[in-house]
Amino acid sequence: MESSKETGCRAPEDPVLCINDCDFFGSAATMNMCSKCQKNMILMKQEHAKLAATSSKDIVRKSSSRDESELALTGAAVVSADLASQISQVKSKEGLKKCTSCCKRVGLMGFSCKCGDLFCAVHHYSDKHNCPFDYKNAGQNAIAKANPIIVAEKLNKT
Repeated sequence: MESSKETGCRAPEDPVLCINDCDFFGSAATMNMCSKCQKNMILMKQEHAKLAATSSKDIVRKSSSRDESELALTGAAVVSADLASQISQVKSKEGLKKCTSCCKRVGLMGFSCKCGDLFCAVHHYSDKHNCPFDYKNAGQNAIAKANPIIVAEKLNKT
């Protein structure tokens, strides 16, 4: 058999996970990102360019009262702050559902615990993830609320 160097063919590369830790595979053509993350990055760059264009127009309008170098620094700070807030909003909207203990993706089968976290099938039991919720006290309160103490009035003996 001929080696891959002799035939001019490349051996397939090992799969590379997306650099944004979204558990999908990326490729060198997409800068080691999955297609969804690459689209989001392209959209963010376009929005950044729009913000830079609009903020530069505002800076030109206000240039009569300030020094030009001071305005350029102010405009760049505003654009970078806007970009950072937009990135955090996109990340929060994605909301990947992962187990709090092992970071395994749970999808639709995630179990939410009374402590407020999301877990996979292995860690959804309270003893498997060291749940801080007090089940004993909650059970006692539920029983006390469901079964109030009833005391009859005493009868007078005459």
